[in-house]
Amino acid sequence: MADELPEIISVECLRVPLAKKTKPEEIDQKAEERALDRATKEVLKKTMREGTDTVWDRYERQQPPCKYCSEGISCQRCAMGPCRLMGGDRTRGVCGADADLMVARNLLDTIATGAASHSDHGREVVETLLKAARGEAKGYSVKDEEKMRRLAKEYGIDPGLSIDKAAEMLALAMLEEFGTIKGEMQMPKRAPDTNIALWKSAGILPRSIDREVVEAMHRVHMGVGMDYHGFLVHGVKTSMADGWGGSMMGTEISDVMFGTPTIQRSKVNLGVLKHDEVNISLHGHNPILSEMIVKVAALPEMVQAAKDVGANGINIVGLCCTGNELLMRKGIPQAGNHLDQELVITTGALEAMIVDYQCIFPTLSNTAACYHTKLFSTSPKAVITGGYYMEITPENAFEQSRRMVQAAIDNYPNRMKERVLIPDRPVEAMVGFSVEAIKNALGGSLKPLLDAVLSGKIRGCAGIVGCNNPHIKHDYGHVTLAKELIKRDVLCVETGCSSIACAKAGLLQPEAIDQAGKGLKEVCGSLGIPPVLHMGSCVDNSRILNLVAELARLANVRIDQLPVVGAAPEWYSPKAVAIGSYFVGSGVSVCLGPMPHIGGSANVVKMLTDDLEGAINAKFWVEANPKNAVALMYDHIETKRKALGI
Repeated sequence: MADELPEIISVECLRVPLAKKTKPEEIDQKAEERALDRATKEVLKKTMREGTDTVWDRYERQQPPCKYCSEGISCQRCAMGPCRLMGGDRTRGVCGADADLMVARNLLDTIATGAASHSDHGREVVETLLKAARGEAKGYSVKDEEKMRRLAKEYGIDPGLSIDKAAEMLALAMLEEFGTIKGEMQMPKRAPDTNIALWKSAGILPRSIDREVVEAMHRVHMGVGMDYHGFLVHGVKTSMADGWGGSMMGTEISDVMFGTPTIQRSKVNLGVLKHDEVNISLHGHNPILSEMIVKVAALPEMVQAAKDVGANGINIVGLCCTGNELLMRKGIPQAGNHLDQELVITTGALEAMIVDYQCIFPTLSNTAACYHTKLFSTSPKAVITGGYYMEITPENAFEQSRRMVQAAIDNYPNRMKERVLIPDRPVEAMVGFSVEAIKNALGGSLKPLLDAVLSGKIRGCAGIVGCNNPHIKHDYGHVTLAKELIKRDVLCVETGCSSIACAKAGLLQPEAIDQAGKGLKEVCGSLGIPPVLHMGSCVDNSRILNLVAELARLANVRIDQLPVVGAAPEWYSPKAVAIGSYFVGSGVSVCLGPMPHIGGSANVVKMLTDDLEGAINAKFWVEANPKNAVALMYDHIETKRKALGI
């Protein structure tokens, strides 16, 4: 039996308000409107029949949205407000801020929030390496010594030191870059020198991670920043500190401690849950927690404990980005992406959901209260009312993981079999395409990929990233965009929820080359890989930066000269705004699906979608229809090819 669990504050099962309950004849139609994936629709119908409240129900009840908030012309930054710019004699806030200033200030705040979230994740990973190197973190160690020594050399550390000493010095060197006074960071130097010169001249080369975030927060305070141009330039600079700093550190050191991903096969969708095993889902973003849960669940005594309560074993499944981390490195099956998180509980088959932070619905404890699922939160940054709080640190992770896994085992007999619905036929997926894995598949170099682009067999590459958003039919934007691009011989690389959307649609299987154009089909077919490559979690967008930086160096051009493009067709979070900004800052133009909250300022819109291109040779588009977005992206790729004479 598990140790006694912490006391929790009881919360109610969250049901759809009686007057709003979906009628039986509406269920099929609503499921079709809400989601693309077959398994998701199947569980969604069950959820609607039972009246369990979901993100889609809450979205409907929020309609119509406030137009002032949607356009970015509302402000609650000080107690002189709140203010809304409603036209007429209300074209300025109490402090005097006009629409340009208000919109730009809100946007910088959003970028800083996203950059801080991913970079703080990266800091925790690096801190764990430091503690592991000093023998203070039981169960954690260096798994990829070669990569660790390569990184150490990059930071000027003697690669001949002992493993622990080199790891300690590397961790300290990286942590120093969060608040360095030397005025520069190491990893941006991976880009071509011509890019570095461009970023310096545009004022977007970051000094340190925390410095840029803190300055952003200073600028958005009332009475500080007055010029909308300055807000937007600093927004790009702050995002670059994340993409080429905090996020990149998070990815690289996760590889060092847990292993650099290699190509392997796994399965995805809600059908990965099992009728006869203890089901535990891991949800959030930080692999420090999830790696330890997987290690504990595999212990013979834990497997025996599961059998003692009548189960055949323990089934770990992933959700969102912490799931992507496990999928990439261990082939752990993935139950779904962002909008699937409530549905994995409503299957009735989940004994425990263990979360860390980011993209966690605050109502998960209410959803769990409708079923037998136990919800565990593990970070002081993300305590959930109604869930069990079991703080995880590098020092206690092993023992705390044992307690949570045992609690899930003890909960198995409480499963109500008559309420269980697990969809059949999970979908096969080929995953694990780190930059190192891609190079290995190509014989040790990216040159064959560059040659395929130069020859025209591959017209270019598209990075499709980002979340799910109930504004858009679940997964439709990601899947439609990818299908249309591969038809045009554009290789797609994907992370996060986007990659899982395409996995559920079968696009991460080698057989998906039948949906690709002739040239892309030939290249991928010869390698036995799919035309859509899974590169990991959202923090792993830094892998895409490293990929394009290496390609640019090989081609002897700047990143912005390559025939590459980015897209976030269903984005919702501040992290996605930061990601899009550091892609554009790096030289990769990005097409967004939902419109950011900037429509109240024509000048801000113009700067992001037009003027930026004159300074950094990249810009944003906004196009909600993925088929129209494909036209913009493909034309951009062809324009870049023409400029290179290929």
